[in-house]
Amino acid sequence: MPKKIGLISDSHSYIDAKTLVYLQDVDEIWHAGDIGIRDVMEALPKDKPVRAVFGNIDDANVQLEYPEWMDFELEGVKVLMTHIGGRPPRYAKGVKERIRSFGAQLFICGHSHICKVEFDKTLNCLYMNPGAIGQQGFHLMRTMLLFELESGKIQNLRVVELGKRGT
Repeated sequence: MPKKIGLISDSHSYIDAKTLVYLQDVDEIWHAGDIGIRDVMEALPKDKPVRAVFGNIDDANVQLEYPEWMDFELEGVKVLMTHIGGRPPRYAKGVKERIRSFGAQLFICGHSHICKVEFDKTLNCLYMNPGAIGQQGFHLMRTMLLFELESGKIQNLRVVELGKRGT
């Protein structure tokens, strides 16, 4: 059975019912940082495992609860996640080396508020940034990603548009 993943980022203390509806149908929820207030995490479905990293707007309490970097393997896919990661080919300082040393097949970050998925041939790694689910920032459309992991493969990826920022 594939593992269904709901990937969100940059909530900036905001989560709405529309986002939560999509997260009801996943097996795990991943948050790529800039959580904001603790209420965002409390609002997530209680029956789902959550993996999260802190972002640059997160206070000391959030930073105590979540790491800056997370690496793990799920369904045969090695995943590396942080908040500020840059993007191919211009990653943030030290990111390429970390992807290589862990052997990540999937690199996830947030921060830019721009939804982007790109395969980096030089690192043999899929880059994912789900955009932002929150209301703060310059993005026009709030977005998240849904995908599945199974037998070492990333599949059935979809971008979910959650509505325009400010509405």
